[in-house]
Amino acid sequence: MSAAVRRSFHSLSVPNYRRYFVGQVVSLSGNWMQTVAAVWLILSLTGSGVAVGLTTALQFLPMLLFGAWGGLLADRFPKRRLLMVTQALMALPAIGLFAVTEAGIVAPWMVYLAVLAMGAVNAVDNPTRQSFAIEMVGPDRVVNAVSLNSVVVQSARIVGPAIGGLLIAAFGVGPCFGVNALTFAAMIVALWRMDPAQLRAAPTSGREPGAIRAGLRYVRRTPALAVPLALMALVGTFGFNFQVVLPLLARFSFDGGAGAYAVLVSAMGVGSVAGALVTGARGRTGPRLIAAAALAFGVSALLAAAMPALALEIPVLALLGAAAVTFAAGINSTLQLAVEPAMRGRVMALYSVVFLGSTPIGGPLTGWLSEAYDPRVALLLAAIAGLSAAWAAHVTLVRIAATSADGPICRPGVDKSARRRVVAGR
Repeated sequence: MSAAVRRSFHSLSVPNYRRYFVGQVVSLSGNWMQTVAAVWLILSLTGSGVAVGLTTALQFLPMLLFGAWGGLLADRFPKRRLLMVTQALMALPAIGLFAVTEAGIVAPWMVYLAVLAMGAVNAVDNPTRQSFAIEMVGPDRVVNAVSLNSVVVQSARIVGPAIGGLLIAAFGVGPCFGVNALTFAAMIVALWRMDPAQLRAAPTSGREPGAIRAGLRYVRRTPALAVPLALMALVGTFGFNFQVVLPLLARFSFDGGAGAYAVLVSAMGVGSVAGALVTGARGRTGPRLIAAAALAFGVSALLAAAMPALALEIPVLALLGAAAVTFAAGINSTLQLAVEPAMRGRVMALYSVVFLGSTPIGGPLTGWLSEAYDPRVALLLAAIAGLSAAWAAHVTLVRIAATSADGPICRPGVDKSARRRVVAGR
């Protein structure tokens, strides 16, 4: 095994993270399987594209509205125990959908309710998982761990829908919900088998009033946190809406069907996995990496908007996927290293809000642009967001690194020379 490959999977040498990684692979694949099944089910029941859009919005709306409270819970309770609870709760809507589907009594409102319930639990689960990474591997490996998490997410986006499609074709949508309910057991077992003594648990926060406002004030007065979050909000809202753009691009820009859509999704997924592995092997983050990734995202989106044929679009979307995951992982890692441990849950909740919770805002806008004009216009909007973020990252983050004695990721317990190397991206 080459040195670069070993560096890409460096965090897997930590037993607790290795268990977590395996549990994530199984659980997230099940989540994507259910996502495909729920969309197919609601389309079968209603025949409405608006209903499909509503299903997607309901999935992420709780994150937008309540993600900050989820981060507060992550700061108040031990994250490993909290994740065991959220994973168990997320299995309940899947069990409910399996029951009503197999019984033949399913109605659209039941699907909406189940998706909304899972989204509500995810508003706690996601920021807890985001802030738990550094507790498993420590600050030296957190960039690698975040990149490997991206590998898991992107791989699950390919494997989950593929298995879901086979199950739907052979047995219908019901088994997808049943299998997803079972996959949560893998994550619960992985968390239960961890060695708590090997975790670097952050101190839990008290129940003081105004804790969420305190988190917002903390971010506002800390440029090393506020600037990356603003960049993620910009690109997340106007650029990361591929679940809306890609099917429209396949259908209307390239006159294709489900096969063309699958090819476009797979191309982005493969590129994302490759980008995450490269970022993980590098093992460092900083303003130069974030600015470069945003620039690559903007240029790739611009090229994707200009490609005249499906065969030419495929490699460009692979580059776009690699740039997108590198940018998101760079922002995530920078926040993890910059934040005080007692505030990590709330800050990573804000990351989840701008990364996932922006979908109910950006998704409908992207859909309207694609319908009113052309899907390529939505890609142009993504390009503008990426290029703007690249300029802003260069101007603000590099200035923060140059003017701060300890760099933008200062916090107690990390060697200053190591901090400077991470900030410089060297």
